[in-house]
Amino acid sequence: MRDTWIEPLVGAVVLVAAGGFLAYLLVVGDARPAPDGYPLTARFGQVGGLRVGDDVRVAGVRVGRVDRISLQPDTYLAVAELQISPQTRLPADSSARVTSDGLLGGAHVAIEPGGETTMLTAGGEITNTQGAVDLFGLIGQFINKPAAASEPAT
Repeated sequence: MRDTWIEPLVGAVVLVAAGGFLAYLLVVGDARPAPDGYPLTARFGQVGGLRVGDDVRVAGVRVGRVDRISLQPDTYLAVAELQISPQTRLPADSSARVTSDGLLGGAHVAIEPGGETTMLTAGGEITNTQGAVDLFGLIGQFINKPAAASEPAT
C-alpha cells in the first residue's frame, strides 16, 4: 500500500512531458494561425508539393498562408489563393514562385517585392509567377542524357 503514490506521480510526469512537447511543437513548428489579412491570387503552371496552409514568405519571413488551390479549367493553370497579413504591403509588380523547403519535401510561396509605388490591394493578383521546378525530373534528364549529345561534332 505504501507504493501506490508512484503510479500517480509517473502519470503526472508523463502529462507534463506531453504538454512540454506540445508547447515545443507550437513554438518551433509555428502552428499558430496566420492573422486575418487580405486575399491575393497567383496562377502557376506547376505547384509541385504546395498545399493549403503552406507559408507565403517575403525574404524568408512568413507573411501569410495558402488558403486554397484550384485548377482553372480553361487554361489548366493552378490558381493559388493567398492570405497576406495586413501589415505586409506588396508592390503591384511583385513576383511569386513556388519554392521547395528542402530535399525532404514541403513547399512555400516566395514573393519577391517589386519596385512600383502602387500596392496590391485585396483581391489583387500577382501576375509574374514561376511554378515549381521538378528536381527529380531534372536529375533524371541529366542521368539519362544521350552520349551523342555530350560529344562534340567533328
